[in-house]
Amino acid sequence: MSDTFNYVLKANGLSCIRDDRVLFEGLSFTVSAGQVLLLEGQNGSGKTSLLRILCGFREPDEGELSWCADTLSDSSYFADLAYVGHLEGVKKELTVYENLKVALALGQPGNYSIMDALDRVSLTDYDEVLVQALSAGQKRRLSLARLLMTKNILWILDEPFTSLDKQGIDLIETLMSEHCAMGGMIVLTSHHDLSIQGVDVQRILLS
Repeated sequence: MSDTFNYVLKANGLSCIRDDRVLFEGLSFTVSAGQVLLLEGQNGSGKTSLLRILCGFREPDEGELSWCADTLSDSSYFADLAYVGHLEGVKKELTVYENLKVALALGQPGNYSIMDALDRVSLTDYDEVLVQALSAGQKRRLSLARLLMTKNILWILDEPFTSLDKQGIDLIETLMSEHCAMGGMIVLTSHHDLSIQGVDVQRILLS
């Protein structure tokens, strides 16, 4: 992704109201290539709502977003992002391999083949296993394997460390570091204290 180092996501004066309650207002930030933005706060503070705004699932009540100085609708923004939500977003009735094949068909091919991605997340021997037979941690690894197979500059992750053991957490932090080193950027929510060497991590506390 050597051509991505000029990509910038900017938020200017974002506000979000839910059930007549202001979750946040006047929120501004900039995320550039190689950076991570960590959203922190208690449950109900607006972290997931902000991610939904960034993904285009809902509009902000006030404020605007821009991608490389263009409005989101006038840019390649939605083709450039990959979202992994709090739920795994995989089909339980399909095999591991079939799930990734579907994901690849919907996105631009990245640097990893399906089997390479499975190897990287320690699911090599599970390619023909139905997803419903996987553990919670294995399902989380599968959802994150999609990030390796498709070419997306911006990763938006909602609690990516859920259900992972220490080895899984270390793996995801390594993948995040490699993504940023290649010019990618990440916005995530997490109750886990990040430990990513050599990466500029910004933090926003929502309350």
